[in-house]
Amino acid sequence: MKAKHILVVGAGSVGKRHMKNFVSLGSTVSAVDPRYDRLEEASKDIPLKHSFETIESALEDSREFDGVAICSPTAFHVSQSEAALKAGLPVLLEKPVAPTLVEAQRLQETLKRNKGKLLLGYTYRWWPPFVEFRKRLQSGEIGTIRYVEFMMGAHLADWHPWERYQEFFMSSKELGGGALLDESHFLDLLVWLFGMPKSLFARVEKISNLEIETDDNVDILVDYANGMRVSLHLDLYRRPHERYIRAVGDGGSIEWSVEPNRVRVAIDAEQKWDEKAFPQERNYMFLAVAKEFLAIIDGSTEPSCTIDDGVKVMQLVEISRKSSKKRKSFNV
Repeated sequence: MKAKHILVVGAGSVGKRHMKNFVSLGSTVSAVDPRYDRLEEASKDIPLKHSFETIESALEDSREFDGVAICSPTAFHVSQSEAALKAGLPVLLEKPVAPTLVEAQRLQETLKRNKGKLLLGYTYRWWPPFVEFRKRLQSGEIGTIRYVEFMMGAHLADWHPWERYQEFFMSSKELGGGALLDESHFLDLLVWLFGMPKSLFARVEKISNLEIETDDNVDILVDYANGMRVSLHLDLYRRPHERYIRAVGDGGSIEWSVEPNRVRVAIDAEQKWDEKAFPQERNYMFLAVAKEFLAIIDGSTEPSCTIDDGVKVMQLVEISRKSSKKRKSFNV
């Protein structure tokens, strides 16, 4: 595979992670960020070929780049992705697609119109423990699945300890923060595991004393046509942090968790779990995404997580917002 030149838009935490990973894979990297201090900080650890204040100035000579990674706050995802696609460049887009369903559908149309390539970074799809969980869930070893619980809770102040959480984009409605949007990872996993549901009821709220404008508590009850019920909870105030999915079937239970990093199965009444631990660190999934993106640029593969997947997630986000506002259940 020929070495590629990747333009990374956004020099915050995830942007720097992608820069380091692309460099480790032999790529040249340039960066875009309106904050000079972030570009300067990134350049201390990463050999940046160019630095730009805007994506428009970077793409004045788009032929220099082989692909663009969009790692900016959610509010800018669509406009920056469109700029890259119109320049004929493949896009790696950090989740979620957009702040709203309408904007996500606009990008979907732009992608089709330009016949471009877009890989969506719902990174848990590349996480070996979750891949194992999905495989075992689909094997039928716990029988017909009756109930599934999704849990994600992590105190926002712990996410980026090097900066005040009040200044983090997650705290801002305008920038597209909040638990529902940013942790839509779990809505993506819901659809990837089980398809689109029949209906849902949601509460999307701000209930803690966090100094933020955005939602910090999300509870969604999901019903499927086959009678399966799903409970999904997201919050930004929990300590210790918890991330897991537990499925209960007629023949037992299976659980995937991030802390600890494992998959475990129980088929008896007692707490006797058959546990498999995984050694991979968090960067593994980001590195796997970068490898797939380089293969897409090279023409040797197609995106495994697509704009269509992202639009489905945004459909659930939109219905959840509507349900919370109206305090009633809605069909999907």
